[in-house]
Amino acid sequence: MTNIIRILALAGVLALALMLAVVAGDFGPWYFAWLVGTTMIVLISTAGAVLFETQHASRDMIDEQSAPTEI
Repeated sequence: MTNIIRILALAGVLALALMLAVVAGDFGPWYFAWLVGTTMIVLISTAGAVLFETQHASRDMIDEQSAPTEI
């Protein structure tokens, strides 16, 4: 049953892609480049934000461990 649902979902994606290709016409490569470029910008900026947060958290942890404790 799950294979049938998976095949129907993939058929829907294929139909959507074909419809997008027909609508885009000669501008298809431009739209493709725009979608790929926008996706790459979002993914790269997200990776940068994750790296920044990781560095910030590790720096805070090091500062907490090296801080003198009061008695």
